[in-house]
Amino acid sequence: MSNNTMKTLFTSLRNKQTGIAVIAVILFISVLSAVLFVGTKKTVALTVNGKQQEIHTHADTVRDLLSEQNVQFSDADLVVPSLNTSIENGIAVEWEQAKKMTITVDGEEQTIHTTSDQVSEVLAEAKINVTEHDKLLPELNAKVGSDSNINIEKAFQVTLIDGVNEKKIWSTSTTVADFLNQQAIKMNELDRVEQRMEDVLIPNAVIQVVRIEKVTDVVEATTNFAVETRKDKDLLKGKEKVVQEGKKGLIKRTYETISKNGKPALRILKSEKVVNVPTKKVIAVGTKVITASVSRGATSSKDTTSPATVKAKTSTSNSSAAPSGGKEFYVSATAYTAHCNGCSGITATGINLRSNPELKVIAVDPSVIPLGSKVWVEGYGYAVAGDTGGAIKGMKIDLFMPNTDQAFGFGRKQVRVKVLN
Repeated sequence: MSNNTMKTLFTSLRNKQTGIAVIAVILFISVLSAVLFVGTKKTVALTVNGKQQEIHTHADTVRDLLSEQNVQFSDADLVVPSLNTSIENGIAVEWEQAKKMTITVDGEEQTIHTTSDQVSEVLAEAKINVTEHDKLLPELNAKVGSDSNINIEKAFQVTLIDGVNEKKIWSTSTTVADFLNQQAIKMNELDRVEQRMEDVLIPNAVIQVVRIEKVTDVVEATTNFAVETRKDKDLLKGKEKVVQEGKKGLIKRTYETISKNGKPALRILKSEKVVNVPTKKVIAVGTKVITASVSRGATSSKDTTSPATVKAKTSTSNSSAAPSGGKEFYVSATAYTAHCNGCSGITATGINLRSNPELKVIAVDPSVIPLGSKVWVEGYGYAVAGDTGGAIKGMKIDLFMPNTDQAFGFGRKQVRVKVLN
């Protein structure tokens, strides 16, 4: 082999060795760089929508990390820690995508994006207040997911007047009928509601239930009797006598009473039945007027319609002589005139003493000497029992005198009396 050939061969071999060495150096540097690159990555615990994974990254911030992982995030999403937080080895990053929710309040809708999963948290985030009286679906402690709907009916106050009872009630009812059903108001066939059942219920409305009741009453009542007066020619004028006692009747009435809210509003007479017919009272009124004419030795009398008179035509001696027969007894006697204080001059039997001062009349107790009787009085003579007096009780009589002097002059005496008829 020539020298040139050997030289060429040596040169070629040396060039190959050099190339291999270069390649080895480049490979070493590459491997070293790769090792150094991997070794400088930070380990991050990344949770995406509840699923956790371990990530090695050179990202500087949480924002860079999420972008590196192709996570499309929005301001409504949950990112913990915040997007501008620096990435450190071992850090835990959580991202949860916001859910779309529809909230309807009294028919008006609004849409929000939230990561909250409980109704109460969603409403708080939406700044919507609910009270214990509001109607809420689903309930406050219920869980919600994406595209969930929350419906709220806000309660308002309504005044319920049930009969005489009044109270304020929170309600979410839509109509009067719905409200009454919600309040479990029971009504009978006669009860009524002042508002129409189909009327829309509005805040501060007044719903009035009128309670109607019908009651049948049976009432017994007495009826007064009539009074009939009859003239009686055998009874002294001015005197009355009950011929027949009156008796009240009895009637039974059936009423239907309609009460409105416990107070009687209408009373209707349905029937009337007479149980006992009343008996009329009959009273006899006397028309008899006595005229007594007394003469010497006479004991006769007759009835007439003219004023009673007693004609004293007998002499003193004859007046003093007691007649035969008749009922005899002694009484205490006084005297009076037609012009005494409080006297009218008209006797109990209708005799006008002032017009007839010459008459012989005595006032008596009718239970001792019957009115209208002819009498003889010792020292006074024949007379008629034609008057009464408040003080003339029992065995007492009062003699009529023409004037005051004679009455005072008589005084008080014990005298003998004979009742002739």
